[in-house]
Amino acid sequence: MLTIGKASKATGLSTKAIRDYEKARLLQDVHRSLSGYRLYSDEDIATLHFIRRAREVNFSLRQIARLLQLRDDPRRQSREVKALVGAHIQENQRKLSLLQQTQDLLQQWHDDCRGNTSPDCAIIERIEGTTADDDKARL
Repeated sequence: MLTIGKASKATGLSTKAIRDYEKARLLQDVHRSLSGYRLYSDEDIATLHFIRRAREVNFSLRQIARLLQLRDDPRRQSREVKALVGAHIQENQRKLSLLQQTQDLLQQWHDDCRGNTSPDCAIIERIEGTTADDDKARL
């Protein structure tokens, strides 16, 4: 059994993150010492590693909770896991598309700015909305 500090070192997660995951009920029934300190079992550490890896690929806490349910269900069907990941991929694609549109718009603003000693600035004008109404249509 490991204290939260040792669990943090073993998993690479902050103690705050570990507490947050416990609060979100991603960790079940963490043991406590007689003095009230959290004590993490090998199974808890394995779950924390699972959570950390899932967070690294940007799964939400809700998605992670479902993945943990599936992980722990010996009757799971891999198609359920695949469907969850497929939906995550689609959401990532949507976000990437929006980021690319934003990047393109910012690049256009940057290119349109003269960047000289004049106070006139196309970037400020675009943010204020005083020029290029087509910016709105691009996002």
